[in-house]
Amino acid sequence: MKRQRAELFLASFLMLFVELVLIRWAGAHIIYLSYFSNFVLLGSFLGIGIAFLRANRSPDLFRWSLVVLTFFVALVREFPVVIDRSGGDLIFFGALVTRGLPAWLMLPIVFLSVALILACFAHGVATRFHHFEPLEAYRLDIGGSIAGIGAYAAMSFLGVPPAGWGVLIAVLYLAINWRPTIAHAAWSVMLVVVLSLSTIVDDSIWSPYYRISFTEGRNIAANGVPHQAMAPVAGTPYLIPYERVTGSPQRVLVIGAGNGNDVAAALSKGAAHVDAVEIDPEIQQLGLAHHPDQPYQDSRVSVVIGDGRAFLENSTDRYDLIVFALPDSLTLVSGQSGVRLESFLFTREALESARDHLSEDGAFAMYNFYRETWLLDRLAGGLEETFGNRPCLDEFGVQADVVGRASMMVVAPSASVMRCETTWAPSGEIVAASTDDHPFVYLQERAIPSRYLVAMALIAVLSLVVVRTYGGKLSGMTPYADLFFMGVAFLLLETKNVVQFALLFGTTWLVNALVFGGILLSVLAAIEVEKRFHIARPGRLYALLFVGLAVTALVPPRVLLELPAVPRFLVATVFAFLPIFIANLVFAGRFRSTANPTLAFGANLLGAMFGGVIEYVSLVTGYRLLLVVAGLLYLAAWMSGRNQLSLARG
Repeated sequence: MKRQRAELFLASFLMLFVELVLIRWAGAHIIYLSYFSNFVLLGSFLGIGIAFLRANRSPDLFRWSLVVLTFFVALVREFPVVIDRSGGDLIFFGALVTRGLPAWLMLPIVFLSVALILACFAHGVATRFHHFEPLEAYRLDIGGSIAGIGAYAAMSFLGVPPAGWGVLIAVLYLAINWRPTIAHAAWSVMLVVVLSLSTIVDDSIWSPYYRISFTEGRNIAANGVPHQAMAPVAGTPYLIPYERVTGSPQRVLVIGAGNGNDVAAALSKGAAHVDAVEIDPEIQQLGLAHHPDQPYQDSRVSVVIGDGRAFLENSTDRYDLIVFALPDSLTLVSGQSGVRLESFLFTREALESARDHLSEDGAFAMYNFYRETWLLDRLAGGLEETFGNRPCLDEFGVQADVVGRASMMVVAPSASVMRCETTWAPSGEIVAASTDDHPFVYLQERAIPSRYLVAMALIAVLSLVVVRTYGGKLSGMTPYADLFFMGVAFLLLETKNVVQFALLFGTTWLVNALVFGGILLSVLAAIEVEKRFHIARPGRLYALLFVGLAVTALVPPRVLLELPAVPRFLVATVFAFLPIFIANLVFAGRFRSTANPTLAFGANLLGAMFGGVIEYVSLVTGYRLLLVVAGLLYLAAWMSGRNQLSLARG
């Protein structure tokens, strides 16, 4: 039995770790997939769900897991695919490449590929589940998942390249197959070799966010997309903000400092001190080593590796000039939300925070290739609303593969400190500014883009076909409808917490890892409580859950942001993890006495996949209303499963 416990723990560890690696690897090689990484997560849920639905059926898919993973890793590396993400309703940065498969077609292909891989790895978990009573099996599964997140976070912190991921996957796989064959060993070696090529042959640098390529021309590409270029500061547009203010800024804050271009500009204009905030440590290190002006070597510069919005919320300093320096990331916060790394920098509340950090005669600047006039108008209109003046507008440089010109906007609360050559004027009706609750600055209207709708429709059809073909009749899951609803609701609750913590503490990989770790620890705590105590009235748990969801929905994030860091963390932790703890007390009580735990768990996982689709409703409603939807789904779970839950608790 001790051996079986270890195998289930390690299999769950391996499954979660592979899921995270797939999100990272696929996004790094399928160009622009990092903008759609939540579709990889949906495929993961389907694959894991299928594995549990067919847990007692042959063949053993786990034996083929390294084979399918190695083929996938090799294929996307050798034959990188470009997703066509052109269009004006939702903007994606990078070179405007219109070749490649359309998103509505490529996303279902990725979805099915990931589902196949995770089905193979998850079958190793599912076939070991039945050796234990349901709650103990669930406990071991969650423990292994926590270990998987911890290992991935540790490797990200240490900067371990993909070869290290392959070694850990191979070691875990061989440990679970305690009598490995020569074939097992051979495929383990092949996986490590293929992953190693990314570092040895491709000469890629792996940061916590991107696969980075650096050329002798001092150009930086992220996930195969042109991202930044180093240049001597003389004669560059990075000097424009200093030409639009009457004074000489002494204290400068650069958010999105990147390789150091804007830092060099501030130093060349006589700044006495520059705070340089950059979220990606590897990009900053490239600037430190290779920038021709060597701005990061200057003693006047303080480097902060972290999130720009979090820096503003935690700082009490004031600046003569704040620059949002081309902060256009090429990836999402996580595979479980539509929020990009920089989304919370461009909300109405973020601009107000920047304004509040200016000195009496301070100014604010931001620039980018905005591509669409509606985006320029949205941001410029937000600046006018926040600062009380229309910004100066300078357009410069045409890039062959980029639509439009780069635009630099400079504005100040006091018009007397400005000296504009051209002032922004709206080209038409201004699109409303984004907010912390609806941080989709690059989405023109509150609507789900057609590319998402078509892709999700295809995925829904494919999922039904796959579940019916490989999981058996759908009617077999009817007794576990409440667990399906719980899965949908839990995914929405989880997504809301990921986004909330990204806003409160930064969109960094570390915050993201800690949130997922905290969620799983809350689940584990609920399991431990359920194993030791008997709660005879499950209706009371639901009542507590609804109260917790209501309080969390009614308290706006601004209230939490105004708290000091430590109280903010404590209050946010209670708001985020208490509802998850209560929800999992309900789940654990229901799950412990299920007659078919693998089928029940499969239904719950398929519910989570459906929740990943429902999450796109936030593009219309914002994130706080997701809690209302989650509450309605938990109500549906209560109504459909109260009889079974009462029997389980009785």
